[in-house]
Amino acid sequence: MPDTLFPAQKFSHPDITAKGETRATVAWAGLKTLWFNTGTLCNIECRNCYILSSPKNDRLVYLTLADVMPYLDEVDRMTSGEVEIGITGGEPFMCPDILPIMEAILFRGHSLLFLTNAMRPMMRPRIQEGLRRLRKNGLADKLILRVSLDSHDQALHEAERGEGAFDEACTGLRWLAEEGFQVAIAGRQSLHEDETEARAGYGALAASLGLSLDPADPKQLVLFPEMIPQDDPPEITTACWGILNKSPDSIMCADQRMVIRRKGAGRASVTACTLLVDDPAFELGHTLKQATAEPVKLNHPWCASFCVLGGGSCSA
Repeated sequence: MPDTLFPAQKFSHPDITAKGETRATVAWAGLKTLWFNTGTLCNIECRNCYILSSPKNDRLVYLTLADVMPYLDEVDRMTSGEVEIGITGGEPFMCPDILPIMEAILFRGHSLLFLTNAMRPMMRPRIQEGLRRLRKNGLADKLILRVSLDSHDQALHEAERGEGAFDEACTGLRWLAEEGFQVAIAGRQSLHEDETEARAGYGALAASLGLSLDPADPKQLVLFPEMIPQDDPPEITTACWGILNKSPDSIMCADQRMVIRRKGAGRASVTACTLLVDDPAFELGHTLKQATAEPVKLNHPWCASFCVLGGGSCSA
């Protein structure tokens, strides 16, 4: 076999692993979740943010309602039924058009999974009034606000997000509970506890905040696998599906895509998943049709560590 088929480094050749094996791919299986990333600007800067969101990082700019509407139209052409629409960031409640974007999604009858840190941007009067208006108009029944809480332990959470972040997030969670919104929590399982202990800890915290949340339900409490920048997972080959007894259809990029807009770009574009916005190989075109035409090549460490081996998915 020619030397060109044996790349010197892992995750460097689109089709061949460093051992010369055929890299696994994931074909499109139909739309489950369409994500909109409202930008990388955030009110805080987390220590291990996979997308490096911060108060200064605007490499992904705010989406506008005009950016979003063509994709909602395309969803309607692709499927006649309800799909899950996800909104993430950055902190989406900082996006100037976020309320009309939410209203447009919910008005079309889609479910909306909204990722937020439930901190100061959500607690602004304009946002609170807008959320109440969605509820008053009967549009909040299919809205789930998933709040990121890195740990049920204040010290561990604030080691990631900064002093005061835990109490501020808890204030936001308490407000959501009092207002009757559907809430989920996205957390991490600390290295010093097993999953049972983690779910018990989050459950106790949720109960103390007045949240109606079942910590045993993986949709209501999502515990994500860690994504470590210097991690060295194995490359996923076509043989791995059988070895792991896992179907390509179970991987996030089989049925999810994400819309982003890069700073300086003339229009929005579509990426293969929510995680990989900086690798040009995972930017698949400007339309959903373009972005679902070819299989996705699992040529990134996070394809292995988060999705295939970690079993992670950002959708509900």
